[in-house]
Amino acid sequence: MELATNNHSVFLLHDHLVLVTKYRRQVIDDELSKFAKSTFERIAEPYHITLVKWNHDKDHVHILFKAQPKTELTKFINAYKSASSRLIKRDYPRIKQFLWKEMFWSKSFCLLTTGGAPIEVIKNYIQNQVTNHK
Repeated sequence: MELATNNHSVFLLHDHLVLVTKYRRQVIDDELSKFAKSTFERIAEPYHITLVKWNHDKDHVHILFKAQPKTELTKFINAYKSASSRLIKRDYPRIKQFLWKEMFWSKSFCLLTTGGAPIEVIKNYIQNQVTNHK
């Protein structure tokens, strides 16, 4: 496990993001996924986000990424969804026949934090801090 650092902190922040197409339309193929992934990497840079793993199915993508404590995840996700939706519809006009209006992605998303230890281990560690450090 390699920890990241900045001027004032040490951290390891991984998040798992799932984005679903509007109306769960099955429009994502390998080519579109590759385009969406490269768009993610380009937009992620100013937010100090690093892509770790990307995979897709026909109606959703799974994204594992690293972030920093100062990263505003909701702003980044909304920026990515907005920009990628616009670019996908511009560069892949065939998509428009499956979707109405301007949105490619569903309004909702799933964001899960990940880590090296199961949540129960962390809960026990916190609960037992007083007895462990006497």
